[in-house]
Amino acid sequence: MSLKLENIKVNIGENEILHDINLDIKEGEFISLLGQSGCGKSTLLKTIAGLNELKEGKITLFGEQIQNKEPHKRGTVIVFQDLRLFPHLSVEKNIAFAMNLKKISKKEQKIMVRKLLKDVQLEGFENRKIKELSGGQMQRVALARALAANPKILLLDEPFSGLDEKLREEMGKLVKSLQIESKITMILVTHDKNEALQLSDKIALMIDGNIIQYDNPYNIYSFPISKEVANYFGKNNYFLGRVENNTFICDDFKINCNKMNGLYEAMVRPSSITINKDKKEFEIKDINYFGDSIEVILNKNEKEVIVKSSIDILNKDYFKLGNKVGIDIKEELISYFKYDKEELEAERG
Repeated sequence: MSLKLENIKVNIGENEILHDINLDIKEGEFISLLGQSGCGKSTLLKTIAGLNELKEGKITLFGEQIQNKEPHKRGTVIVFQDLRLFPHLSVEKNIAFAMNLKKISKKEQKIMVRKLLKDVQLEGFENRKIKELSGGQMQRVALARALAANPKILLLDEPFSGLDEKLREEMGKLVKSLQIESKITMILVTHDKNEALQLSDKIALMIDGNIIQYDNPYNIYSFPISKEVANYFGKNNYFLGRVENNTFICDDFKINCNKMNGLYEAMVRPSSITINKDKKEFEIKDINYFGDSIEVILNKNEKEVIVKSSIDILNKDYFKLGNKVGIDIKEELISYFKYDKEELEAERG
């Protein structure tokens, strides 16, 4: 185990920001702390780095408890959104800063700087001034400087958020490739769900100072443990029905399931529904074009169903606004949430 967090609680002023956080991270994993602004993800990252004081809990890094250690003695390095590069120093001196503190020889420093600049695709930039660099180049220097400190674990606090989409994607790929090559443990704070899904070995989704679900990208997206988690990743369809003898029955379909008898909401992502031209249950109400895909809004008795489809359906004769179609659902990708009968009665008034 690379990092273990046990019962972490953190206060800022009188307010408890993190509530009983538990997390196990294996050596060499890339973990994302994902959530909206204010959910506590940056607070958790800074707590690991020693920049926030613990109210309760233990932090164990490679078998050693570090919660009482000073930040510079923990073996963690954090890269912030504002990068915190030294503008008066050259690229080489920025990267070599931590090596200077460790009294590493100038010859070794130069060798390491050249290697790191090659790793971050900035060969020949040793003597450039920071002010002469683009935003993406500064990100790469900050990453190289962090790696030069030879951390046990690298912490990234939304370092790509100031970049445009293309540069952000490039930096994400670069960081992931460096992480795989060096086998270093990395934790990324992000509010970008696509970034987390693409880069992570595991995602810790945080809401209101709690980790709601901790799992690999496929499971957290396809099999959320709650509606809160499901809705974080985008629009969904919910069908209220009942499970009887391993069959979920609702007004719109019947489908096999392995749940106990009772009342449930079936959550179906728009991408798990396909349009069936031979059924005539839903009216095509709206079509939204997104370039490589389309969003189709279907209507039946004032209930809307969202379908994500490939654009080739636009060429089908039956696919026109106002036409009637049906739906088919991939049963293996449905999530079922137990529905409280009292909650249902309260909604109905």
